[in-house]
Amino acid sequence: MPSLLIQHGRVISPADALDAQLDVLVEDGVIRALAPALSAPAGEIIDARGLVVSPGFIDIHVHLREPGGEASETLETGLAAAVAGGFTAVCPMPNTRPVNDRPESIRWQIERAREMSLARVYPVAAVTLGSEGETLADLPALAAAGAVAFSDDGRPVKTAGLVRAVFEVADDLNVPLIDHCEDSSLSAGGAVNAGPVAEHLGVRGIPATSEEVCLVRDLVLAAEAGAHLHVAHISTARSVDMVRAARARGVRVTAEVTPHHFVLTDEAVLRYGTAAKMNPPLRTSDDVEATLRGLADGTIDAIATDHAPHAPELKARPLADAPFGVIGLETAFGLAMTHLVHTGRISLSKLIRLLSVNPAGIIGRPGGRVRVEAPADLTLLDPDREWTYSASAGRSKSRNSPFDGWKLKGAVAATVVEGRVVYGADFLSCHAREGGNPDR
Repeated sequence: MPSLLIQHGRVISPADALDAQLDVLVEDGVIRALAPALSAPAGEIIDARGLVVSPGFIDIHVHLREPGGEASETLETGLAAAVAGGFTAVCPMPNTRPVNDRPESIRWQIERAREMSLARVYPVAAVTLGSEGETLADLPALAAAGAVAFSDDGRPVKTAGLVRAVFEVADDLNVPLIDHCEDSSLSAGGAVNAGPVAEHLGVRGIPATSEEVCLVRDLVLAAEAGAHLHVAHISTARSVDMVRAARARGVRVTAEVTPHHFVLTDEAVLRYGTAAKMNPPLRTSDDVEATLRGLADGTIDAIATDHAPHAPELKARPLADAPFGVIGLETAFGLAMTHLVHTGRISLSKLIRLLSVNPAGIIGRPGGRVRVEAPADLTLLDPDREWTYSASAGRSKSRNSPFDGWKLKGAVAATVVEGRVVYGADFLSCHAREGGNPDR
């Protein structure tokens, strides 16, 4: 590979207690040097003046639909959206058709992504065959093939006995269980959060308790097994409190939250309709505030998008019948900067932890650091750039976003994977001609 020299950027690597203006020299896909002024052999040079050089973002919860859902997204369009959002690696959930429950499917996904030379793919494998909640998949074989976590995704692991069995195996493999906490006996048929909005719209509501009672089960079993539970898309105040308390007791539990759950309340459904329908549903302002506190105090470890593309004709159905889910790869950083960093809820360094350092730790894969000999997976950020998100101009194949037309402050300038600029070449060329802005 040719060398790459990134000059004059502000390098922030929270795991290394690093925040300084440094040059970054990349050779053979690896960071070879970090210093205030570096020269490089013949190769590409990026003037990152005015930009932040961050470890590459890792999204531990996405849906890329291929195989079986190519009308909504393909591996290629999903990974193109990922790198446009600053993500150098993503973890696709197993709810493809067929379900990703076999080693050959895991290997196929990894190889296909490698051929595309966009973001890395770290697959999440199904817990049970077909995600039907009956028979455990061959978890050791799935992990050996490259699965970084186990999950039945939009379905919780069906029974406490199965959860216990998963923990017994997953703990030996040092692989987390990612559970979608939902008791369907409480939520079945629901479309939005239970409360005034559901009543106004005349649809069945999904109560907070449907998430919370399932989470209680999982926390008790994780404590018993000493295994790693990762809570997907946490959405209620009581869930955040339970994770905080469990961790204080020594339970191995981590949690993620999506940008839509810390930015929007269920009232957004009145304005955006099915574009604001997701599972778990948008909750109340008290729940949003609880997630913000959880992000600030470290109870919530990661921001994940739960990127869930759907073809337009599917989201055009009536609210009660439309599928759950919104796209989110290309808006995650802008929303987080606008609503977390620029509001003073957290620092930029903390945000990088939530998007990079902690996700890498949760799945046990390299990443999350800018240091010599680390993989050259980097995200270049323009923290103060103001822009307007247009879903129709995005790289995802689908357009189902409530944030279409939103003005955001904070943008991804470029994404580098294994030393290759996979997104942002045009922006960087323009930035170099303009000479950057060292006062930003």
